[in-house]
Amino acid sequence: MKSKATVLTSCEQYGRSVNPQWVRLLDVLQMNVRYSACQGVELISDDGRRILDFLSGYCVHNAGHNHPDLIQAVKDELERRGPGMLQSHVPELAGELAAALCERAGGRLTKAFFSSSGSEGVEAAIKFARAHTGRDGLLAAEKAFHGLTSGSLSLMSDPFWSDGFGPMLPGVEFVTFLDLSALEKKLRTRRFAAFLVEPIQSEGGIKVPDAESMRQTQALCRRYGTLFVLDEVQTGLYRTGPFLASHHFGIEPDMVVLAKALSGGLVPVSALLMADSIYDSVYNSLKRSIVHTSTFSENSLSMRVGLATLDVLERENLGPRAAEAGEVLRARLREALAPYEMVKDVRGAGQLSGIEFTSPRKLSLRLPFEAFMAIHPGMFGQVVVMRMFRDHNILVQVCGNNFMVLKAAPPLVATDEHLDAFVHAITSVVDLMHNSSGFWTEALGLARRAGGI
Repeated sequence: MKSKATVLTSCEQYGRSVNPQWVRLLDVLQMNVRYSACQGVELISDDGRRILDFLSGYCVHNAGHNHPDLIQAVKDELERRGPGMLQSHVPELAGELAAALCERAGGRLTKAFFSSSGSEGVEAAIKFARAHTGRDGLLAAEKAFHGLTSGSLSLMSDPFWSDGFGPMLPGVEFVTFLDLSALEKKLRTRRFAAFLVEPIQSEGGIKVPDAESMRQTQALCRRYGTLFVLDEVQTGLYRTGPFLASHHFGIEPDMVVLAKALSGGLVPVSALLMADSIYDSVYNSLKRSIVHTSTFSENSLSMRVGLATLDVLERENLGPRAAEAGEVLRARLREALAPYEMVKDVRGAGQLSGIEFTSPRKLSLRLPFEAFMAIHPGMFGQVVVMRMFRDHNILVQVCGNNFMVLKAAPPLVATDEHLDAFVHAITSVVDLMHNSSGFWTEALGLARRAGGI
């Protein structure tokens, strides 16, 4: 007699066939919610909860979730039934998008190579830099996040991401972010093809440099023949106000990696922008016209949605809106959180903000905090994340390479009411942290439960 087949829910199927540990982590954090609709800044769950998204898919949803104009652009391109991925023609939409991106980026950036993700863009930057300079070495900043493919992973100093995956690329070295003396010492060896750095370190803790340091960084790279390559995967496309975060500093990089928000959250796409001379170092003859490519590069859907995304971001003035609203948000956060000793700093640019926490001095807080950190130091920020989600219906996350910094990166369409809700929620959680023993009791229990994941 045949046994009756077990009927699994979609979540159970995911846990069985994709990533069971991810499901377990969401369960522990009480964040395993099924969403029925997402629009603008709001995420609507099956049980009717309205959750504000202050993560934006790690800066994917600059234009908001499911913007109707982006959905319509995808529909129109599908209904056109054109050469979506013919691979043997000139994709005209790619030319339009490349020209639009290079015009907005400015400086020496005149060519674009398209692929499907930020990591793939970083991989391309490595290859192009080596081809152009004839050097093998690569230099990156500590605490950066550049992606999880082997080449991009090699440019990340935190062993958490690389442990267990074998040797990384040889010839990669690191310097402290904005340490100009250490940078010059490395560059003076003339061994490095590129210095790849984020203009604002996002996962490193929302570290915003001063303009002079960035200009000196660029000057050092030029002096010693190392390409100055900026990873703007999270900071580009008006997230910090201007089209590129590097525009804050008056610099002209040799290459820039864009991704995330360029997709509109619908069709994956990334772009590596570069100078003509770098591009010509790779595609320097007819036989090398396909020496570096990608299966989904330049497909019509991703090119169309990229163009539509630029149109939405600019027509709705989301760059200036991000700059103004971000300044207001940080000012309000500084004022509201000033009385609390565990809040060390509030910083950021545009709609990319970080709230940094620190060890408390008060004995009644220090004892539970140290006990918590001894059990599972990486989970402190997740307690705040859980409280924001469960108690206040706000989705937020800590920085990937600095768990003591809470990142706030809402879609650029966030209204004053959305920002007010965030300020009220985080103030409530921080107040509870400082004045309720129940906060720490629950936190310790969470840390113990998470220890086995």
